[in-house]
Amino acid sequence: MHLGIIGLPRSGKTTVFNVLTGEDLPVGPLAARGLYDVQTAVVGIPDSRLDALSELLKPRKTTYAKVTFSDIGGLQVGSGREGLPGPLMNQLETMDALLHVVRVFDEPTAPHPLDTIDPARDHMTLETELLLHDMLTVERRLQRLEEERQKGARDRDLIDREIALFEHLTESLDRERPLRTLDLTIEEGQMLSGFSLLTLKPVLVVINLGEGEEDPDLDISDGVQSLSLQGKLEMEIAQLAADEAQAFLAEYGIEQPGRERIIHSCCDLLGFLSFFTFNEQEGRAWTLRQGSSALEAAETIHSDLARGFIKAEAIAWDELVALGGLTEARAQGKLRLEGKDYQVADGELIYIRFSV
Repeated sequence: MHLGIIGLPRSGKTTVFNVLTGEDLPVGPLAARGLYDVQTAVVGIPDSRLDALSELLKPRKTTYAKVTFSDIGGLQVGSGREGLPGPLMNQLETMDALLHVVRVFDEPTAPHPLDTIDPARDHMTLETELLLHDMLTVERRLQRLEEERQKGARDRDLIDREIALFEHLTESLDRERPLRTLDLTIEEGQMLSGFSLLTLKPVLVVINLGEGEEDPDLDISDGVQSLSLQGKLEMEIAQLAADEAQAFLAEYGIEQPGRERIIHSCCDLLGFLSFFTFNEQEGRAWTLRQGSSALEAAETIHSDLARGFIKAEAIAWDELVALGGLTEARAQGKLRLEGKDYQVADGELIYIRFSV
């Protein structure tokens, strides 16, 4: 899972990056990186279920599922009108989802580029830049399709179907509706997979508050979710040792760190679930698309397990904890045997029986 952090200049993107990754990159006036610089870090996905299982089963090490964050610079107001710059597009098109950082905090040393604080306006400004980029992409594709139809370069029925799809996209974009709001079929999604349409990507709006500031009444629609965090405060807490950080979170009334809330919201947004594997050496969490099969889970772990798949043993994590361990679960026949088409549920412990 690769998540790109974008926002208008001085919105606090790097602050949010530091919150999420525990890095200590310069922010505000201290940050002096190139226009299209990208900072990337890989972090473990916090999971109390994995912690509970590791406490019970005591593997030699515990490995969390991973998420990659990239702090992406270079998105300026008006940059979408002529098509986004190549270096910026190279980054945006590889992201599974985008985090739009919008600013609420007031900082006189870093004036807002649009002069006033208006998070709803800033979000729509970002959306407009992505919409303009997609409009150009769709228009160019329709022109090429019309040329292909005239030349008879490939099957006319396929060309007509693609033209109908791109005309449908044009209608949505002309109404200033991002493409993520369309109810596309699986086939249509596959047809669009190579075109780097940015408003197809899921979006989470991160409202960057100052310390003690209240959540603004921000009305965001078009298939977009939002959450708030006190960016500067949580960045400072993220630099502390775990016990100190917990004490400060409690002092400021922060029930769940922004890092955990954002990561878990993105997993939900992208339709990811987690399953677990355990042996004496390692307890590990893996991510998988919701609706994926036991065979796909086996492939996620190792291709040999999928190739020689026989059965999957499965049990819910909390049921295993309540039973007191694998020995008790096996003795009571609680590990279910499932076939390759079984849909893996979130939080299950999976053992793959295989032969190669």
